[in-house]
Amino acid sequence: MKTGRLEAFSDGVLAIIITIMVLGISAPEGYTFEALKPILPVFLTYILSFIYVGIYWNNHHHLLQAVNKVNGKILWANLNLLFWLSLFPFATDWLGKNHFEENPTAVYGAVLFMAAVAFKILVHFVIQNEGKDSNVGKVYSTDKRMNLSLLFYLGGVVTSFFLPIISLIIYLGVALMWIVPDERIEKTLKD
Repeated sequence: MKTGRLEAFSDGVLAIIITIMVLGISAPEGYTFEALKPILPVFLTYILSFIYVGIYWNNHHHLLQAVNKVNGKILWANLNLLFWLSLFPFATDWLGKNHFEENPTAVYGAVLFMAAVAFKILVHFVIQNEGKDSNVGKVYSTDKRMNLSLLFYLGGVVTSFFLPIISLIIYLGVALMWIVPDERIEKTLKD
């Protein structure tokens, strides 16, 4: 199978995820800037989650550009990734509405962790299908940044029970690690 339908479906799901997240932001009753203060945590959490969805969309797009064909394992691995990404609206809403308390911060980090694991599983099945010498295999066989991200997410989840604000800084740090698209796939495709 070619990747077109998989890409189109994934793009649609990610667009719906962003839509659901923005619908979770309610305008305040007042008309002054002071009225915006209570929803500031909701808005900041939305920004972080929007960045994360964008990072996943970008990396997913780059990954599939290097894939020649998909099989059933890749389809299911992609659905696993979309499942964890579909929990972003819930985790975002809970974290923002509870002003970065311990449990919502831990759940937010756990969702980030599981989405990263799911992306790693997707990459694994792509490499298994395409081969270690494939474009994806050359780029992702030993990806230290992916493994480092998983460790940071786990550290953020544990830290959230003691210092939730530090966890949020960790989650933001991981996002900053990934905000620049991975150019290795583009370079590999040019070669």
